[in-house]
This record gives sequence, structure tokens and C-alpha cells, in this order.
Amino acid sequence: MLGSSEKLCYMLDNDKLMYVKTKTKENTSVAMTANRVVVFLVFVSGVSVAVIGTLLSQYIRGSLKELPVPFSDHDYRHVFIPLPSEGTLNVYDESTLDVALSRSRLRNELEIENRATSIAEALTSLHLALEMKLSGKQNKAIKLFQHAVALAPRHPDILNHYGEFLEHTQNDVIKANEYYVRALSFQPNHEGALINSQRTARVVEELDRRMLRRIDEKRNALSAIPDNNAALIRAKREAYFQHIYHTVGIEGNTMNLAQTRAIVETRTAVAGKSIDEHNEILGLDAAMKYINATLVNRVGSISIKDILEIHMRVLGHVDPVQGGQFRRTQVYVGGHIPPGPGDIHYLMEEFAMWLNSERAIRMHPVRYAALAHYKLVHIHPFSDGNGRTSRLLMNMILMQAGYPPVIIHKQHRHTYYENLQIANTGDVRPFVRFIAECTEQTLDLFLWATSEFSRQVPALGQDTLFTDRHNTIALEDDAMDDATDTEFDAD
Repeated sequence: MLGSSEKLCYMLDNDKLMYVKTKTKENTSVAMTANRVVVFLVFVSGVSVAVIGTLLSQYIRGSLKELPVPFSDHDYRHVFIPLPSEGTLNVYDESTLDVALSRSRLRNELEIENRATSIAEALTSLHLALEMKLSGKQNKAIKLFQHAVALAPRHPDILNHYGEFLEHTQNDVIKANEYYVRALSFQPNHEGALINSQRTARVVEELDRRMLRRIDEKRNALSAIPDNNAALIRAKREAYFQHIYHTVGIEGNTMNLAQTRAIVETRTAVAGKSIDEHNEILGLDAAMKYINATLVNRVGSISIKDILEIHMRVLGHVDPVQGGQFRRTQVYVGGHIPPGPGDIHYLMEEFAMWLNSERAIRMHPVRYAALAHYKLVHIHPFSDGNGRTSRLLMNMILMQAGYPPVIIHKQHRHTYYENLQIANTGDVRPFVRFIAECTEQTLDLFLWATSEFSRQVPALGQDTLFTDRHNTIALEDDAMDDATDTEFDAD
């Protein structure tokens, strides 16, 4: 055996393989020391490289974040983007997310800045308006006030100052009170608006009562005219066509009065007009005839089924599938987001309970009808035809109380929708007043049409409003004897 300090080696000498014994203890010690040094150097080098790499990566990433990112409205649109597949989720690193977040943040900052700019401009306009008011330049002051309100329609100070201007300079207490109430809806503890609102509230209530008493007197005067009065029959007939014309016109129908009359009377098509426009007219005609035949003279409560029957005829020619059916999807109406489809049945049941409640029935019929219109259109239970159905329900209530049905002029659609929007903020009085004014105007036209002076002027044009006496408006054939067979209101 060999000793521990000896090593057996193979050596090639003169082409002969020989075994030799060598001393290796010292050589082994030297080799081990060298290996340890190499391992240590490799470890130190690895750590250094890792540290330097980490620092370099952070530096590069920070530099990339500071680089300007091209941005435009076209780059970041609000569209529905489906979730990417799992394999592509890891493509986006932190820097990409940071860029997206910075763009979103920039857009929000721009919106806030724009709002701040609008408010600043509105306040400037307000100060100028107050200066014009003190200088006695009322026309300029009005324009500046209106400009300020248009720029900042939710600013309580602007609304309150404009109300004060309307009250003290224009003597319009009702409109002034509306602006005071609107200011309080955005800032309930606004001291100036609160004092002004309380001061004008009683005056406004008395003015509203006077209007309703005046309307009642005119209704009674119209009721005193015999049903067989030839002028009244002609007025009812004209009002029937006026009602259809203006009601579908509010919704965007482009038929004129003569074309509307031709479709209702002859059922003939008008060249150049869409099928839907024809069907809207036919649907409204069917709904009005149904109300006249079944609901106007009926004694009893108003049910959800009655409303569905009206809607089924309104939409029956346009969309028979949706006619008489509650919507099953969410809809959006300008700035108003109606309740979801899952709440409609419950809300309509509550609405029907309110319609037949003693509190509602004891209201003045004009107020009751206007509120019924607003409540139904606010729920927006149908996919289409909500406005037409709401106006028909309103007029049915008015006719049951002996008032003529109200025709809302298509030219007044902006005021009509504006008052509905104001009602959504919490003040429904402007909308009730609007309906009351339309009712009074209708009564005036009926009284004028049945007076002896009406024979001295030409026939009324298509922009004229009419209403019915008693509780119906008649659509008659050429024979005047059949005039009262088909009756109704304005949509």
C-alpha cells in the first residue's frame, strides 16, 4: 500500500508506461488555498454585478417615466375594451400602467381645470351684471346674469343674485322664487337664498291659487256652451288633429298638420316620410280613441293595466312587441338616469297607489294631472313612448275632471323639457305651472273659437292650441251629426 503522503502517477517515458510515486501533500495544500480564493472572488463579483444591475435598472426605469409621453384625445378613448387573454396579461409592465394612469389623471385634472375656469368666468360675469344693475342698464344685466347661470348652473350665489334681480328689477316673484329654491337644492344652508325663499313663498302660493281659480272660471264658462254648438264641434275636431300633430312633433316627427290630418282621415301614405312617422300618428290616434271610448267616462280607479293598454296602442304600430310591455333594459334620458328594469314593477305599483290615493284625488285636477305626468315619465317604464303615454294619462285625468285636454306646442318643447329637468332637481312647481299655463291657453282658444268674434277672422293656423269642453274633444266625420262619436284630448 502507498503512504498517505504518496501518490501513484502514470508517466509516459520513452514510450513506456511507468508507475511512479510522488510527494503531494504540499501541492494539495497550495491548490486548496487557490481554489478558496477563486470562489471568494467569484462570489464577490456576483454580488457586485447584482447590485450594479439593480441600481442601473431602477435608474433606467426612472428615466423612462420622466420622458414625455405623446397624448391626444384619440389615444385614450372611453370605449369598452374586453379583457385580454391570459397569455397577454404579462405583456404590460409597471411602466405601461403608469403611463395609462398618468393619462387618466391628466384628463381628470383638465376637467377640474375647465370647471374652475367656467366658474371663474361665471363669477366675473356676475360681478359685471351687478354693476350693470346698479347703473340701471337692465338689458345688459340680464344677458350677463343669464351667461353666468349658463356657465355655472349649480352655483348658489349666482342663482340667488339672479333671483334677486328678477324679483326686484323685473317684478317676477315666481321666477325669482324658483331660483332661490334651486340655490337651496345645491346649498341648503345658503343664508341669502333661505331668507329670500321664505319671504317670497307665500306670495308665490297665492299667485298659484289665483291662476287655478282663473282656470276654473274659464272651464265653467266653456262647460256652459251646449254640446251641439257648431263652433264648439268645429273647435273639437280641429283640436283633435292639433293634438296629434304637436304630440308626435315634440318627439321629432316631421309631418306637418295637413299631412297629419290626411293620414288620420284617409290612412294614405305621405311620400318622402318614414314608415315610423306614419305609425306614430296612427298609434296616437288609436290610443286617443281608446281613451275616449273606455276611460274618460269611467268611474273608478286608474290601474296599471289602463296605462299598459294606452301604451300598447301608442307603440302598437311602431313596435308591436314592446307595446304594452315594461322595458327589460336600462335606458338613459339626457341627464336623467331612470330606475333599473328590476325596480319598474314595484315603482309602478307605488305609482298606481298614489294615483288612487285620497291625497292625490283631493288635489286640484291640474296639479294632479301634471304630477301624474311627471311621476310616470320619471319612472320611464317603457323602452319607447314614455312621453306620449304620460301626456295621454295627464289629459285623461283632466278630461275626467271636466277640463279640456292640454296640447303642448311642439314649439314649446324646450320649455317643456327644461321644466321636467328642474323637477328632477326637486322643485316640481315650475312644471305644474307650465301645464297650468297650457291649460289656460287651451281654454282661451276654445272660448275664442266659440265666440261671435271668431267668425270675423280667418281659420286658425297649425300653431294654434285648442282644447275640449266637458271631458272630451271630438273627432268627427264630414257629417257633423257624428262629431261626438270619437272624442279625446291632446297628447
